[in-house]
Amino acid sequence: MASGTVMNATPSGGSNDVSLEEPKKMTREDWRKKKELEEQRKLGNAPAEVDEEGKDINPHIPQYISSVPWYIDPSKRPTLKHQRPQPEKQKQYSSSGDWYKRGVQEHAVATRYRKGACENCGALTHKKKDCMERPRKVGAKYTGMNIAPDEHVQPQLMFDYDGKRDRWNGYNPEEHMKIVEEYSKVDLAKRTLKAQKLQEELASGKLEQVNSPRHQWGEEEPNSQTERDHNSEDEDEDKYADDIDMPGQNFDSKRRITVRNLRIREDIAKYLRNLDPNSAYYDPKTRAMRENPYANTGKNPDEVGYAGDNFVRYTGDTISMAQTQLFAWEAYDKGSEVHLQADPTKLELLYKSFKVKKEDFKAQQKESILEKYGGQEHLDAPPAELLLAQTEDYVEYSRHGTVIKGQEKAIACSKYEEDVKINNHTCIWGSYWKEGKWGYKCCHSFVKYSYCTGEAGKEIANTEARLLEEQPREEEHMTKPKTLMEIHQEKQKEKKKKKHKRSSNSDSEGEEKKKQEKLKKALNAEEARLLHVKEIMQLDERKRPYNSLYETREPTEEEMEAYRMKRQRPDDPMASFLGQ
Repeated sequence: MASGTVMNATPSGGSNDVSLEEPKKMTREDWRKKKELEEQRKLGNAPAEVDEEGKDINPHIPQYISSVPWYIDPSKRPTLKHQRPQPEKQKQYSSSGDWYKRGVQEHAVATRYRKGACENCGALTHKKKDCMERPRKVGAKYTGMNIAPDEHVQPQLMFDYDGKRDRWNGYNPEEHMKIVEEYSKVDLAKRTLKAQKLQEELASGKLEQVNSPRHQWGEEEPNSQTERDHNSEDEDEDKYADDIDMPGQNFDSKRRITVRNLRIREDIAKYLRNLDPNSAYYDPKTRAMRENPYANTGKNPDEVGYAGDNFVRYTGDTISMAQTQLFAWEAYDKGSEVHLQADPTKLELLYKSFKVKKEDFKAQQKESILEKYGGQEHLDAPPAELLLAQTEDYVEYSRHGTVIKGQEKAIACSKYEEDVKINNHTCIWGSYWKEGKWGYKCCHSFVKYSYCTGEAGKEIANTEARLLEEQPREEEHMTKPKTLMEIHQEKQKEKKKKKHKRSSNSDSEGEEKKKQEKLKKALNAEEARLLHVKEIMQLDERKRPYNSLYETREPTEEEMEAYRMKRQRPDDPMASFLGQ
């Protein structure tokens, strides 16, 4: 029993606030009814649930949002109050009508000391320790004289997002009435001045009265046109924008002319100038087309009515403006206090003097280089048009490159023989190259000064090449797998060859002698070749013979060995002793 009493006892702290007992578990029938009611509410067949403030709760809102947590207050019905901003946590903003005080009240100085005011000066807006006035010998609290006026303390205003951005907050409409009165006085002065002028003109006889007999019968008088023009000018001066008629509404019955405000039909939209989708891009948001829409049409940008928005940036004074701005930046980096917007005149004068000094410096530098190295005669040469023999002779070509009208320009010939075809050849020597050999293209012959065989020579050369390619293939196809007997016989033959080699060692000495003799011959030939090369290198380039008949073959082993032995290496320390 004691344990039961302990379980049901409430905590000492918070027994009067909220019970911490969990809600009772719903039965299966109650749960089913609750779900059916929720479905009916979502379909709109049942009225929505109402919170404690009498507001409908959206049935589509989840339960974990609308239900109050059991540890806060399980007895409360579903509500959305705990989801809304709490009033005690909201900031208090100033209203839109509040603003700072304007001006200070005059003649509002106190004559005697007031309770709670500053003991030193007598002002109510601060205390003695905050007083900024000179400390008096006897304060205003005791003398009651020279009491200082109260300070103009501004209120502490705190506006919300819209209040901070309100342009007209604090505006006094009475200020606008001063402007209206000023304009009304100016208008009245104009009217009086106009009446005085009319009276003076009537008195002098320049203008006749309206009730004259000629004016009544509609006859125009000689000064009537000048009078009408004078009145229309005065009326235009007095008119404001609000008094002007809308376009198309003012109709003069005498002149039969209506005022229209229509767009010029010759103005073509930018996106209609070139309908090619790959042409200049048109930005519909900014209505800009930076590139030239006629760029790919072959039209000259100077002859086109519109050449893109970028065309304006590189025409007129924009380039000189950019150069001046660049000069201002460079001058500022070097210590000159100049600015394009602040001192435009100073910058312009400085830039002009800089250009003059720069030209003088270039001229002096050029003169000094010419004095030191010479070469003035090359600068005085005739222009390139005369040097290249350009003339004004008219020559017209067809689309295939043939001359239709005029005389074709002669091709400059060299001192060497060109396009000389001998022995019935249609191509020159060297027009064909194959496997490291030069030949004739017309007959595929590799022998110089040979007679041309034409297409027959080509066929023979092609068949020879095919046979050389097919021979190794046939050998590969002819090889068959060897039997064990054939393999055994090959091994016996190899053994016999080895025995024969042992017996032929005596003959190797004779072969070495032959190799040495071949090497000597190759060394003599290499020395002769080097002497020949040395003689040729001493000759002029234009007098050296051709190597067209030079034999192209693979060098032997002895020739390669002789070349390696006779080759000079500049990094060899003994290279200087080789010729001794």
